[in-house]
Amino acid sequence: MSRNILVSVAWPYANADPHVGNLTGAYLPADIFARYHRLMGNRVLMVSGSDAHGTPITVRADAENTTPLEIYEYYHARFLDLFVKLGLSYDLFTTTHSENHARVSQAIFTRLLENGNLYTETQLQWYSPSEGRFMPDRYVEGTCYICGYDGARGDQCDKCGNLIDATQLIKPRSKSSSASLELRETEHHFLDLAKLSPKLSAYLNADNNHWRSNVLKTARQMVDKENLHGRAITRDLDWGVPVPLQGWEGKCLYVWFEAVIGYLSASIEWSDLSTKEVPNAWHDWWYDPDALTYYFIGKDNIPFHAVIWPAELIGLGKLNPDDPGEQLNLPFDVPANEFMNLQGKKISGSRNWAVWGLDVVERYGPDAVRFYLTINMPERKDSDWTWEEFQQRNNDELVATWGNLANRILSFSYKNFDAHVPNPGKLKPEDEQLLDVIKEGFDTIGALLRDVKIRAGLLEALSLASHVNRYLDRQAPWFLIRTDTVSAARCSYTALCAVDSLKVMFSPFLPFSSELLHRFLGYDEPLFGDQVIETCQESLRSHSALTYRTEYATGIWAASELRPGQKLREPSPLFRKLDDNIVSEEMTRLVRGSG
Repeated sequence: MSRNILVSVAWPYANADPHVGNLTGAYLPADIFARYHRLMGNRVLMVSGSDAHGTPITVRADAENTTPLEIYEYYHARFLDLFVKLGLSYDLFTTTHSENHARVSQAIFTRLLENGNLYTETQLQWYSPSEGRFMPDRYVEGTCYICGYDGARGDQCDKCGNLIDATQLIKPRSKSSSASLELRETEHHFLDLAKLSPKLSAYLNADNNHWRSNVLKTARQMVDKENLHGRAITRDLDWGVPVPLQGWEGKCLYVWFEAVIGYLSASIEWSDLSTKEVPNAWHDWWYDPDALTYYFIGKDNIPFHAVIWPAELIGLGKLNPDDPGEQLNLPFDVPANEFMNLQGKKISGSRNWAVWGLDVVERYGPDAVRFYLTINMPERKDSDWTWEEFQQRNNDELVATWGNLANRILSFSYKNFDAHVPNPGKLKPEDEQLLDVIKEGFDTIGALLRDVKIRAGLLEALSLASHVNRYLDRQAPWFLIRTDTVSAARCSYTALCAVDSLKVMFSPFLPFSSELLHRFLGYDEPLFGDQVIETCQESLRSHSALTYRTEYATGIWAASELRPGQKLREPSPLFRKLDDNIVSEEMTRLVRGSG
């Protein structure tokens, strides 16, 4: 039975290009997960967009002497370019700078206010006399009062991961000018987390042991041990979603509050764009009690997705009075990844110590990049991108284990059996045993992907490919063809069926090469269905979206049914072997780029 699966993907700040740490941290695992569920025939909705209103955008605009709008538009377009090239199959990639998102965010603010889950309070906030303005938290830096880290931001400490009260920072300074700051009074709305904490605690302590231990521990500690208190959800800003109240002009919704609303607003926007004949189709993912909702993020965003966003949803109840049910669905899982480092050091975009997504995909191709980012995915602990390992994994595993297997049996069969799948006659026990092992892989890999154990799923597929390689080494059809054509046909057919099944298992991880292999094997219908990518830019200010309108085939996650006599297409290598010199070349490029 088909199930509704919501795949919510972290919203990148539109102030810099994504690097490989961003890709493996949230975007790629979400795509692999979504592709698997589509192959299973589930109804997947995968949404995200550019976070256009965060102070990182205004900081970048100040530094470049331009406007936040121009910064956001530039990077949003580059996001779209990268995601298409990397094959990230969003149903909608939109933006927080849209009329739809503003409308939904303001509606949620209003509902929370009506439900008594917001309150106002005059607070002290850092003010820069030299700049004549209140300083958003990200404009403030200082020493963390919890761990002593000198570069803590005003909203969160990147070293210890704690949410920060900016007014308690030690030796605070303006990020934009290093000017001294002073505390002044300003009035804001607060989300009443203390009032919502009993329901939050019940939610986090319910049957959710499928959550990763680091996520659950962080969330439970915040709610059960740290005595949650109200958190401001408005700020003195002129770039963002305006507070929808008279007398509150010049104040906007705080980005941490409105950005997470994007998962809901994007779902509504997708529904309005793609399913006009089915009003409120988004209800299927947000109100259906059997729907499963997943949030793919990096570990630095755990507090906002495992505590703050559930608190907003609990305090809201439902968006509209006439919506079905009593409560929008809370996150079923928040599979946050750890960080990826680079050559033993923390990735730093500001120092250009990074491997940039667009750059590496254009040089090495999407599937080679997807492969290494998956097999090195930091699911349980930090990982490290090294160019030595990138080359080694590409050559020894992607090319030698999988690519060569597919190419050698396809090339052999194409050449020796008149470009058709050979008739095997009666299979022998060793043939049937191989196909049984491969068939079991669908259950094994499927279970791993459902549990969001992405890396383990790829390793299992590689292990099965090695199993087929050993079978071919034993059978050696290239020798049998000289003396025993019948036996050569039998083992060639068996290996082709195994490769046909493996193609499906590899396809969530390696969609481009799997689609190509699918065609080599003689299939005419695309593996993932007819995919039409539309970049809607009627008005960038009000709407900009990458939409995948796809009729995905269902029931493909199953063992091969390759038919004897099926016509093959002439194959070519799926991947390329990388020369040893790429390591020194890339290290030179990296060191030179970082200054």
